[in-house]
Amino acid sequence: MTHPQADPSAPAPQSNSSSAALPRRVAELLAKQDVHDLLARYLRAVDRGDVEGAAACYLPGATEDHGGVFDGPASDYLASIGGTLTHPKALTTHALTNVLVDVALAEDLDSGHARAESYVLAFARVRRPDGIVGDTLTSARMVDDLELRDGRWGIRHRALRWDWNHDMDRSETWVYGMLVDDAARLRRSEKFPHDVVYTEQAAEQAAEQPAEQPAERSAERSAEVPA
Repeated sequence: MTHPQADPSAPAPQSNSSSAALPRRVAELLAKQDVHDLLARYLRAVDRGDVEGAAACYLPGATEDHGGVFDGPASDYLASIGGTLTHPKALTTHALTNVLVDVALAEDLDSGHARAESYVLAFARVRRPDGIVGDTLTSARMVDDLELRDGRWGIRHRALRWDWNHDMDRSETWVYGMLVDDAARLRRSEKFPHDVVYTEQAAEQAAEQPAEQPAERSAERSAEVPA
């Protein structure tokens, strides 16, 4: 049985359009993950009192619209809350959720813009106007314009909008005393740079650095080199 020969004059089969677009789709997915990580790092920096880490999430010249509380340069906003964030007794938890990211990458995939909408549920322990310590729970949304610049994503403009708030009396018995018999035994989160996230990072970086030779050993080796 003979097989028909291919016609050399026939046009070459076209590549599947979805396959051709795969590198761009992968790049967009990676960009969305990078933006998500950026937002998570920002909220971690806020809770840990890492002002420098929070500032690194913004691009130079970024602006902050904090829903009627502040409107201006993001650097000024961080400067205005820095003392509160780093206070050793400051206690906040910002939970990130419902993150939606739209990405528009340039043709070469090396630059681009993104718009992210995310919900934040924030707990804070505060001193009330009457001097009593209370707890407060607040829900808000962050709407961020971001840019991929010099290989990294950063926030160019943030618009925060408040949804709701619930204030309550302080109540902390650690699951009605059932979690542990003595709350003093609990290892708690800490502020920058003492929290476990930073101490473990520092230990890993130190372990990766080459060990320095003792000065006396260096001197012995120098003596062994013939003149």
